Amino acid sequence: MKLHGRIALVTGAGHRLGRALAVALGKEGMRVGVHYNAANDEAKLTASLVEQAGGTATLFKKNLMDATAPRELVDEVADAMGPLAVVVNSAAIMARTPMGEVTVEQWDEMFSLNLRAPFFISQAAAKRMESEGSIINIADLAAFESWPAFVPHSISKAGIVKMTAALARVLAPSIRVNGIAPGAVLPPVGWDEATSKRFAAATPLGRLGDPSDVVDAMLYLLRADYVTGETLVVDGGRRIRL
Repeated sequence: MKLHGRIALVTGAGHRLGRALAVALGKEGMRVGVHYNAANDEAKLTASLVEQAGGTATLFKKNLMDATAPRELVDEVADAMGPLAVVVNSAAIMARTPMGEVTVEQWDEMFSLNLRAPFFISQAAAKRMESEGSIINIADLAAFESWPAFVPHSISKAGIVKMTAALARVLAPSIRVNGIAPGAVLPPVGWDEATSKRFAAATPLGRLGDPSDVVDAMLYLLRADYVTGETLVVDGGRRIRL
């Protein structure tokens, strides 16, 4: 898939992994729609980094927890920039929700952003994409494991894996849909050095990952024209450690 000069939308691009993915697409010479919600200054920095990398960037603010926001976002990007070639569904929240303490509000917030929004963005994007378009969904290693303190998050990300396969089937052959399930590539806020060392020691490759590992996976999937419906696990082997 040719990327240079074409249009991409990256959700949750204001910081962390979303920023790294947006900047990588800028480095490929893409015109990047940088989506954000509350991270105004961070999104501006992302846009600047995209342009420093060689791409162009346009900012789009939208709260994807609102039911109509996913379709509105896609339409605003396509109207302003042109037909989409790439969509990266990266926006998500990960909250500690131990069983017995999960609230309906926490459940609804997590599923509206982590699963509902990517589905309706993809549905809307399918109508506003060029031929040979590509959708990348960011899942999580939690989709394949059971984390007692993160059950709703794990369920939402397992839904992303299933959604990826289902959309790949119904949108073929013109649009390919793939996913990436990162492991510990960006430690959550609050991790200390001891926790990082413990995770690294329990990882077969003996180290934590880096956003660049997910970037490499995204670029592979965008260029692999005979791959669709797959979720590529990028976790240093943690999934196979037991």
